[in-house]
Amino acid sequence: MANKDISSAEYGDMTNTVTDFSVSSLDTDGATGYGEVTYIPSWTKWNGYYKTIPELQAVIDAKARWTVGKGYKADEKTTATLKKIKGFGKDSFNTIMSNAVRTFTICGDFFAEIVKDKAGRLINLKPLNPGSIQIVIDELGTIVRYEQVNKTKKVIKTFDKDEIFHLAWNRIADEMHGISTIEKCEKIILMRNESMEDLKKVFHRYVKPIHVFKLDTDDETTISAFKLKADKAVADGENLFIPKDAVDMERVSIPQYSTLDPLPWLLLLQRFFIMSEGVPELILGHSGDTTEASGKMLYLAFQQMVEYNQLFLEEQLKLQLNIDVEFEFPASIEPSLLEDQKKDSGQIKEMNTNPVKDG
Repeated sequence: MANKDISSAEYGDMTNTVTDFSVSSLDTDGATGYGEVTYIPSWTKWNGYYKTIPELQAVIDAKARWTVGKGYKADEKTTATLKKIKGFGKDSFNTIMSNAVRTFTICGDFFAEIVKDKAGRLINLKPLNPGSIQIVIDELGTIVRYEQVNKTKKVIKTFDKDEIFHLAWNRIADEMHGISTIEKCEKIILMRNESMEDLKKVFHRYVKPIHVFKLDTDDETTISAFKLKADKAVADGENLFIPKDAVDMERVSIPQYSTLDPLPWLLLLQRFFIMSEGVPELILGHSGDTTEASGKMLYLAFQQMVEYNQLFLEEQLKLQLNIDVEFEFPASIEPSLLEDQKKDSGQIKEMNTNPVKDG
């Protein structure tokens, strides 16, 4: 065989060996300039992830608890109005806001029907299934109405745009909807859970190895009879007695260090997941190797994320419902950081002091 000429190979030319990573171009699904455009959130898909992946659910629930968990401050009139809001009948304003944070984090959008009395006063906010609400915008990109659809996408009810309280989380450019947080974490979630499933098999094989029996016969009846005895013995945890040299048995397990250690890979994926959402492990009750100083910085970064969520809620409540509230942050780290800074400044000053000697 003639030698392959590689003199013309260029840097990065590995098309016959590996596939280069690439990202597809993606445009928004905003206005097209040619009539109305509709959108229905992919609620069932992303809610499936939330209900199935425990660490994802823990992160989203923690974000909601910290955003609205300490309640809100408002004047007496506003407080009286909000206390009357019962949602689906057993809700409170706080639980509806917690529901909102979790829902728009899961699928990008939260919808609630705005219920008013004959005098036009707000009397209720009724959360709706995001997967049943169709957003409709005109050719200029402005929301004109909302439509409630059934499972066949048939419109069963129409809402004026001012009849729906809509929270579109993290929308960009001219998007007509919010963006699911899970969407950016999807590959990491799949990779981590695939790795955990592989690790489960590894540990299971350590504890319960398989056995290969080499029988000195090709008679199917004899083989079947031995198989029944062997399977029963393994299942019942009993001893199996056979004639000497009648069977050659090998124990098949996974010896230590025979495969790549999956634990560092799992921890790396977990770190990527945490970075993607912005809820530190210490908020979830696990500090790991976090030092006090780094823990404070992580907490400070998390605080900014929570306060942004609170600001988002406060602004939308004012813009859409004319409700003035202020959500309280559970515990700010800033006073502690300022105290540390004062201590550090004092130490530096003491170290730099050079007293003048009497002479």
